[in-house]
Amino acid sequence: MRLHEHEALDIFEQMGIPVPRRGLATTMHEALHIAGEIGYPVILKAQVLVGGRGLAGGIKVAHSPDELKELAEGLLTSEIKGLPVRKILVCEKVEIQKELYLGITIDGYSGRPVIVVSTEGGVLIEETAKNAPEKIASIHIDPSFGYYPYKSRSLLRRLGLEQKIISAWSDVISQLYTISIRYEALIAEINPLVVLPNGGLLAVDAVLEIDDSAISRIHLPLPDRFERMENPLERRGREIGVTYVDLDGDIGLISSGAGLGMASMDIIAKNMRPANFLETGGGITADLLYRCMDLVLMKPNIRAIFINVYGGINPIHEGAKGVARYIKEHKVKIPIVAKALGNRQEETWEILRSAGVHVVTETATEKAIERLYELVGTNRE
Repeated sequence: MRLHEHEALDIFEQMGIPVPRRGLATTMHEALHIAGEIGYPVILKAQVLVGGRGLAGGIKVAHSPDELKELAEGLLTSEIKGLPVRKILVCEKVEIQKELYLGITIDGYSGRPVIVVSTEGGVLIEETAKNAPEKIASIHIDPSFGYYPYKSRSLLRRLGLEQKIISAWSDVISQLYTISIRYEALIAEINPLVVLPNGGLLAVDAVLEIDDSAISRIHLPLPDRFERMENPLERRGREIGVTYVDLDGDIGLISSGAGLGMASMDIIAKNMRPANFLETGGGITADLLYRCMDLVLMKPNIRAIFINVYGGINPIHEGAKGVARYIKEHKVKIPIVAKALGNRQEETWEILRSAGVHVVTETATEKAIERLYELVGTNRE
């Protein structure tokens, strides 16, 4: 669950990380009142759960009440990457001497927290890693040993910073690491962490994404993760108990695991465009796959569906019954290709074939997607 910027900033401030003066507005008049208390100029930031707001027009600077009225009304009636803007954060605009980057995430290879710092903040850290790797330093933390401040001071010295910044930045790293552990965060990030003219630091942006599976263990105030979901398809996925991520393509996907789903998406994307990521997890039933078919086809202009399931603990033959029932009841005409391997696979194949599904029995997912492309590739837009 990703928190809104204003929610993350509140948590950062509670933990002692310096953040700008700010206020949350849902109307232009509220924004005017907040700006009047803070003083102009102010920054208006759309509160939507997507990255790249600045490039999408979601961050504006207002130098006067008249300018704020126009910008606030524009933001509050706009969409950022398809999501409606219902709230804006009004922040003080500070004088910036330098922008830094600080992030803490989980290394997928080692399973350990990794602290990443850079002297190039305000841009995508991936770009810095590609174009100027010498400006990035990182360190892994062994959970059994824990984090100690000397680790961050040693890390920052590698960037050639002056001692005053090292001391202040080390304090912020310690506070952010405490937050990441306390909230079991997949990522806790400040970009940029700015250096002020007086040498102090200020977190002018905040990202905090919490591991969904850890929410029941976190005995701290958190927003309702279902109510905050703007995308109706993703909300529906949560309701039926699957992981659904809406994408901008037209090839629907149903998979029985995250690995299968991600691999399928990558291969589909070579020649086509996946419309979604959907993984059922364990406990497949006929009813669940029926609902998955319905969910995928709620998205308009789906041209085909690819089903990739494995029958280890999952009763894929039961899932096949749900797919077949949905096709029959809703008279689905678009091509459906399935790769279903494992326990009771022959029975599964027969059920799917009887419903008109193109079953591919080869082990390699590439073979199944080749078949999918044969069916729809010639009609690509």
